[in-house]
Amino acid sequence: MEALAARLSQLDSQVEGAIRVVMFYDTLMRRRVDLPALARASASLAECVAGIRLHGTGRTVRFAPDGREASAPPPPAPTTTPITLDDEEIGTVWLERPDAPGPLDQLLLDRLAIATAAVVEKYGPARTTMADPALVELAISSDSDEGARARALRLLGFAADLPLRVVAVRSRLPLDQLGGLVCPGRPVKAAPLADVGVILATSVEPDRFPAGVRAGIGAAESPERSWREARTALRFTTPRQPVVHHDGLGALALLAQVPQDVTRDNADVAAIARLAGDPEDLETLDAYCATGSLRRAADLLHLHHSSVARRLEQIGKTLGIELTAPTGLVRARLALTAWRLLND
Repeated sequence: MEALAARLSQLDSQVEGAIRVVMFYDTLMRRRVDLPALARASASLAECVAGIRLHGTGRTVRFAPDGREASAPPPPAPTTTPITLDDEEIGTVWLERPDAPGPLDQLLLDRLAIATAAVVEKYGPARTTMADPALVELAISSDSDEGARARALRLLGFAADLPLRVVAVRSRLPLDQLGGLVCPGRPVKAAPLADVGVILATSVEPDRFPAGVRAGIGAAESPERSWREARTALRFTTPRQPVVHHDGLGALALLAQVPQDVTRDNADVAAIARLAGDPEDLETLDAYCATGSLRRAADLLHLHHSSVARRLEQIGKTLGIELTAPTGLVRARLALTAWRLLND
């Protein structure tokens, strides 16, 4: 292997060199090498430190050209390439060259990334997050029989007898990245279904959801029930409360079962719909309903409490609700929540 690397370093033709790089990695793969061997051979070929990192396990492998593991902290790598498996980025490969990248560095990294993905897939565990949507749907659908559900869960990597939590999400962030963030170090699968993303995991860390993501979290019970709860919880999310546990909704979850026509015809909900034409009034009411306190709402809105008091007085007249009375606050909260469900 070292002899082949030496011959490659003497080639003048980039075309011939490119062919030899491809042949070099083909030879490595036929020998069924592991990740350290791949990194060691790549470092020898590139004549600089080569590294491999897998996102799912956090494993990092770095070797120097002399064949020994690189011990010093890695410097910023100017030349990196993602490792992809089943259209998911599962890691990164790089070269730690002290000077400018060589003419064949990118080709070398491309082949190293392909070889690494093949090793991970064959000898794994791959720890990929993305799953077949049809398999996920089979696991969480209420129409699936228990035998089919158990087979689907087994194929997804989950034991059929363990509690499984389902999360319904709306996010611009790729689902594989999101799953890795909220379920670090634990089995997690994700797939898009219709207009939402689905995350399956035995446990989820809600505080790890990044900004801009809406998530409804079902209880860790049967998958079909958890999925139903997750979809309901997702409907209750707001910019102020982007992550909602179904367990935390309590009796509010009953609002999701009210027919839309009945909700739309309610006088309080209709009044909220008219108020929604003024974003400032709607934000003020939302802050007051969220805090239950005039002063805390003022802090949330970064306004003086007297200004918020005047706004709420006018909003109360528009709605026909005495907002400062306990029953008035409850009515406003319910009406605002019901109106949001209509517009989900």
